[in-house]
Amino acid sequence: MNRFIFWGLWLGLILYAFILAPPDRPDTADLILRLSTGDWAGINPIVIALFNAMGIWPMVYAALALVDGHGQPLRAWPFVLVSFAVGAFALLPYLALRQPSSGFDGSKSPLLRRLESRWLGGVLAAGAIALAAFALLKGDWPDFWQQWQTGRFIHVMSLDFCALWLLLPVLLKDDMARRGLNQPWITAAVLALPLVGACLYLALRPAMEEEVRREEAMG
Repeated sequence: MNRFIFWGLWLGLILYAFILAPPDRPDTADLILRLSTGDWAGINPIVIALFNAMGIWPMVYAALALVDGHGQPLRAWPFVLVSFAVGAFALLPYLALRQPSSGFDGSKSPLLRRLESRWLGGVLAAGAIALAAFALLKGDWPDFWQQWQTGRFIHVMSLDFCALWLLLPVLLKDDMARRGLNQPWITAAVLALPLVGACLYLALRPAMEEEVRREEAMG
């Protein structure tokens, strides 16, 4: 049943983005170029923060999905890689195709060890908090609302952010189980702080049982 829900969400997101969302503004290409190159003069800080947040979300999902994909028939890395460009549009097919799995068999690759490190979560959390403060303190919200209503790029990027935020519990539930976490309030706390909560979870989550046992054996 969940597969049909995810495929439906994926199809609905695509149809909305290309049919129902506002049309592109004439300056969209220039705006994307300026956001990508750091030429931010005159751009609403909320747009700057949102654009950069969409670079943090794929890192969050990489830290969850690549561990999850280790035990899946279908590897997660192609979906995670494409998500750096198109966000939830790439990750929804993985969520539809994966099987629930709360275990981890085998040894960790060097990449997984880096993604498991708490310092990565700390760096991402610091960046997310800085972006949130920048948007809240410096942003022009009436201007952002007007741009959201009239421009496809900002409109769809905002919806993509919300989709990545609300889909997180799908992978979070199994990741918590791998680490012996069963407190419902953790999921609620993560969702209560969009992006920031997810990054703080990565910074604070305990090592997986397999890693804990190895550390104890070495000690």
